[in-house]
Amino acid sequence: MRSEGVTRRTAVGRLAIPLAILGTLAAVPAPSDTFQSEDTYRVRAVAEVAPAPDGRRIVYSVRSSEGPGRPSSRLWMLDRQSEKSATFGPERASNPVWSPDGARLAFTGRDGGRSGLMTIGADGTGLRFIAPIEGTNHPLPSAGARIAWSPDGRQIAFISATPGPEADANGDPMVITRYLYKPTASEGSTRFNDNRRLHIFIADVATGSVRQLTTGNFYEHSIDWSPNGDQILFVSNRGEDPDRFFNYDVFTVNVGDGRIKPLTSTRSAEYRPTWSPDGRAVAFQATTRPLTSSETTMEDTHVWVMAADGSGRREVCVLDNRQGDPEWSADGQALYFTVQERGSRVLYRQPVAGGEAKALTAKTNSVDSWGFAGKDGLALAISTPEGPSELYLTDTTASERPRQVTHLNADWLASRALAPVESFTFPSFDGRTVEAFITIPARPDPSAKHPMIVTIHGGPHGQQGPAFNLKAQVYAAQGWATLMVNYRGSTGYGQKFTDAIFKDQNGGEAKDVLAGVDAALARYPWIDGARLGIEGGSYGGQLTNWIVTQTDRFRAAIPIAGISNLVSFNYMAYYHDYLAVEFGSFPHENGLMDRLWERSPLRYVQKVRTPVMFAHGENDNDVPIAEAEQFYIALRDVGVETIMVRYPREGHGVRESQHVVDLMRRSIEWYRAHFAADVSSSGL
Repeated sequence: MRSEGVTRRTAVGRLAIPLAILGTLAAVPAPSDTFQSEDTYRVRAVAEVAPAPDGRRIVYSVRSSEGPGRPSSRLWMLDRQSEKSATFGPERASNPVWSPDGARLAFTGRDGGRSGLMTIGADGTGLRFIAPIEGTNHPLPSAGARIAWSPDGRQIAFISATPGPEADANGDPMVITRYLYKPTASEGSTRFNDNRRLHIFIADVATGSVRQLTTGNFYEHSIDWSPNGDQILFVSNRGEDPDRFFNYDVFTVNVGDGRIKPLTSTRSAEYRPTWSPDGRAVAFQATTRPLTSSETTMEDTHVWVMAADGSGRREVCVLDNRQGDPEWSADGQALYFTVQERGSRVLYRQPVAGGEAKALTAKTNSVDSWGFAGKDGLALAISTPEGPSELYLTDTTASERPRQVTHLNADWLASRALAPVESFTFPSFDGRTVEAFITIPARPDPSAKHPMIVTIHGGPHGQQGPAFNLKAQVYAAQGWATLMVNYRGSTGYGQKFTDAIFKDQNGGEAKDVLAGVDAALARYPWIDGARLGIEGGSYGGQLTNWIVTQTDRFRAAIPIAGISNLVSFNYMAYYHDYLAVEFGSFPHENGLMDRLWERSPLRYVQKVRTPVMFAHGENDNDVPIAEAEQFYIALRDVGVETIMVRYPREGHGVRESQHVVDLMRRSIEWYRAHFAADVSSSGL
């Protein structure tokens, strides 16, 4: 798997980088007009878009990372007539939903010492605290709307949590009885499931009184109030063993008496239902396979419709790619939803009666959020290759190209040299066509060779694309190229391509990444094949771990929240159905346990020669930090240079801004030190 001309290296006799130096070494600065790791604190992005029913006002949330902690969001209001924006509501707010008459807005926010469900007038006055909202750390994959207004605007349905029956789970000693006893821990020090259950509550807007509509030991979410006001759609997993088998179904609950009726009862999963304008039909996302993973799944969700009583279920769109949550047009004749395509998310319009779906946005941009702005307009949050997500406007047929109306990052982006991103395809080891995206160094030197960092996306059923990527731009400022390969298993290339990873983790997709490296070296002769780095997060971290056991062509590696031992991971992560979906059986069945060990990077640790810097969150229950700990000790036993960076309070991945900046700095230090370790002329 090594490229021709790259010689094998061993740990013996190589230049070692003292750990104390790496802990304090300042990264070699990039030119002042190129991207810096500290630009993390400057990024602002439109996250949620909520146009008023008449389209004259648009509320949108802006996420920013101005402080050292986690990013926070605030609401802004755009007046369509003046096209001027101003902050709206309290300093921390998200999840905005307009009342049917457009007079008020409901949202979740924090004001003073109170947080929960709030409302505010369309003119920004009359802020009211309605009710506290309790959450849960229980895993809730692909959960949808948490707030819904009644059609008459007098009531608001919302999702909140109540204590479950597992009283001893938080005692001393703790008595664990649940299969999913770990949470999706992402912050703080919570390491176990809080066992709270999500239910539907209804608040009276005039009086502020709140009543609980649903009860029991289930989780209800993804709500939508029926046009006639008597029912609320929701999603719940109510199988015989919901902790062990992930199986969302669609239900309705009667607003008056709390009676619950199932609309679907499948072995597959349904997500994010929404009523048609006349209340006669329901659109939703769904899969068809009998076993779906609660964390990530290789089957693409598609858009379906059914009658209001659950009959006549049918798929409405033939596009062979992962489809997002649907919304009905005002006349009920079409559905709008995003589709993942070749590294981007494209908004489509699909006639409900059938026929061809029409793309409404560019294939190089990614639609992060969107909403109808009146009967004929669309408001969209779009990420582009030129910058983070901004607010755009267009009409519902996209007869005009979407027009950008916010410029949240214009001031600081104007002072940065943006490195271009190019895409190319190549034949992999078995002839399968694979696509890659490469970020070119910000100031390429035609007389020099430039290093390249391979960055591998997670999932594995995810994608990377041309949209703005701060880390790639920071690397470009260092004079490095960044290669992103959408290996088999990635979304956006059809179901057959996604399925190509089945029973083959750390197999063909790893070869795709290496084939992508070879293709990039052949296509761009200015890349220095002797100075290659590799990194990735989650599944990308797993592939990084695996690839350094298969080749020594990389000078340095940085696996982030990666798996090293598929067997231990299966039993220590919070979800235990993922590998069953990926391999077709549980580990104890069909000899799979041996296969998992065969495909575990840890098994081949003696082959590693590449210096490795592990980065992992202390509270990660998706991929427990023990996965990094095992490989770290094993590499030390082998004699490979390695360090482990542990981030307090972090779950799966790095979220706190100070940690994001720190990891970028350390990554630059790690690569630069090892690129210089045995290459005398860097040309940078």
